[in-house]
Amino acid sequence: MIVVRDHHLTCTDAAIAHNGQGAREHRAVDERLTPEQARSASREWWDDEADAYAEEHGDFLGGGPGTPVGTDLVWCPEGLREADARLLGSPGSLAGCTVLEVGCGGAQAARWLATEGARVVGFDLSAGMLRRGQEYGRRAGVVVPLVQADAMALPFATASVDLAVSAFGAVPHVADSSRVMREVARVLRPGGRWVFSTTHPMRWCFADDPGPAGLTVRTSYFDRSDYVEWTHTETGRRPSYVETHRTLGDRVREITAAGLVLDDLVEPPWVEGASQPWGQWSPLRGRLFPGTAIYLTRKPGGSAS
Repeated sequence: MIVVRDHHLTCTDAAIAHNGQGAREHRAVDERLTPEQARSASREWWDDEADAYAEEHGDFLGGGPGTPVGTDLVWCPEGLREADARLLGSPGSLAGCTVLEVGCGGAQAARWLATEGARVVGFDLSAGMLRRGQEYGRRAGVVVPLVQADAMALPFATASVDLAVSAFGAVPHVADSSRVMREVARVLRPGGRWVFSTTHPMRWCFADDPGPAGLTVRTSYFDRSDYVEWTHTETGRRPSYVETHRTLGDRVREITAAGLVLDDLVEPPWVEGASQPWGQWSPLRGRLFPGTAIYLTRKPGGSAS
């Protein structure tokens, strides 16, 4: 589930919009949300946005050449598809593998993995996104089990999964991503792999602008403040959207602290011939510096080590 905010404002920026629920304030704040605040905000936002997100991005995410509609594994807004990149292995290598899609959204990736012969379960915090996933599955004729769950407390057995994957799902939206790493490591079998993509940390230095204004540094790479959108009501305010920032070093330490090995870090360039911007992702920026980081990790032991 690729997530891109169309505005990543610095602490000195502010924009106030109004809706029926009160004022919605878009800004980065020098504070961290609690796990429960982040969980509640993410569930609410994705439940509310599920249909609009599917309408806007469904074509991009869900139909590479030769795949059923609503079935594809797209790693990032740059347009890198697993069918081309083969970060998970050569054709046929996933047959029979037990795979977990973390933060699956509409489960496009889970269905693509199923067409490769894998036994797949997708999970997401948002019931709205899972509903869209069920609809996509019926239309595509590729149905996979979908579970509503929190990435920080996986309802899956220890050492039960060969491979876990995520395309921008869950990891950037939880208050404690190190806990996600530990949970994924727990459910992986020895030799199992965990491959996930997130916004490249250096992008946090720049405004979310796909044009020339997005080429100027606006804030410090080392400012780890959460990006939070607040909904203001008559009784107070509550967080309604959150993204968290971790440097590359932070992410590596999370991975290794969970007992995983980092085998590779892929920073995909803009795919040649792609012209469709997505939020702050664009051909202009994508040809100059990375917008996505893809981490290829594994759990030691087993035949894969």
